[in-house]
Amino acid sequence: MRHLLTAGVLALSFGTRELDGQNSALTPFGAAKAESILRHQLPCLGCHTLQNEGGRIGPDLTSVRERRSTAYIAAMIADPQRVVPGSAMPRMPMPEATRDLIVRFLDELPATAPAPDAAAPTPAAPAAAATDGSALYARWCASCHGAGGKGDGPNASFLPVKPAQHASRQAMEVRSDDALYDTIHGGGAIMNRSARMPAFGATLTDPEIRALIAHIRSLCNCRGPEWSRDGTR
Repeated sequence: MRHLLTAGVLALSFGTRELDGQNSALTPFGAAKAESILRHQLPCLGCHTLQNEGGRIGPDLTSVRERRSTAYIAAMIADPQRVVPGSAMPRMPMPEATRDLIVRFLDELPATAPAPDAAAPTPAAPAAAATDGSALYARWCASCHGAGGKGDGPNASFLPVKPAQHASRQAMEVRSDDALYDTIHGGGAIMNRSARMPAFGATLTDPEIRALIAHIRSLCNCRGPEWSRDGTR
C-alpha cells in the first residue's frame, strides 16, 4: 500500500509520462545525446558513477534501474530533498525535456553489475544552521574539497579536475567573494571550471552560501583581491 501511495504522489507531482511505460525506446542518437549530457554538461558524475566513470558519493547510475522505479528516478532528479529529506544531493534545475531524456536513458541502460565503491560512502551530515559555515562545508563540500579545504576529499581522486584547494592562500586570494558566490550558486561550468562541480543555488539559501564563503576565507586565512572589496570587509 505504501509503495502504491508513493507512486501516486510521484505521478501527481512530476507527471505521468515516466509511469505509463508507453514511450518508445530511445534512438541511438537520443541515447548518445543523453550520455554526452551526463558526461560533459551536468554535474551528475561528480557524485555518481556511470559505466565505471565518475564519483563515488552517490549510488551507481549504471544499475539504478535495477534498484529504483522510473518514477523514483525522475522525482529524485527533479527535487531530491522532497523525495529524501536530508539527502546530500543538491537540486539541479534543468529543462523538463532534458530531465525526461536522462530518465529514459538511465531506465534503458542494460543490466550490469555496479562498479565497486573504491571510496567509502559519504553519509549526509546533519542539517546545518544557515550561519554555521563549518557545518555547511562538512555537509556539502568536504567530500570533494576535503575537511580542511586541501582538495583531498575521499571523492577527489575520481574527478577529472582536481577540486579547488580552499585552504591555499595563493589560490584563493585572487578570487573575489562574488566569484566564489557565483561558483557555489551556479556550479563550476558557468565559471569555465569543471562541470562536475554542482550548482547549489536551488538548494542553499543566500545566507548559507555567504556562510560558506566566510568559512572558505577562514580556511585560506585570506580575503579576495583588493579591487573586489567594498571597504566594509
